[in-house]
Amino acid sequence: VERSTEIVAPSGHVSTVWQPLMTVRAEVREQSADEVATGFGETEAETLIFVVRWHPAPFTTGDRITHAGRAYNIKQIAEIGRRRGWKLRAVAS
Repeated sequence: VERSTEIVAPSGHVSTVWQPLMTVRAEVREQSADEVATGFGETEAETLIFVVRWHPAPFTTGDRITHAGRAYNIKQIAEIGRRRGWKLRAVAS
């Protein structure tokens, strides 16, 4: 799991980079590819559902997941049971 942070260069230029937040084991439950309308037409967006054990440091929808060399933006977070796990829906960026 990665979180975006802003870094200020000595010149004053601000850039956004992704920093590792934590490494967790996850199970990929579902995978789908949806056609999404964009300003330039339609494109295909790959969606994955990740299930991870409960962790006290919660994820946010501003975070992303790196899996199999691709980055996936977290779009939805649901707690499974009471402190059993997290179900994360993420879309390929």
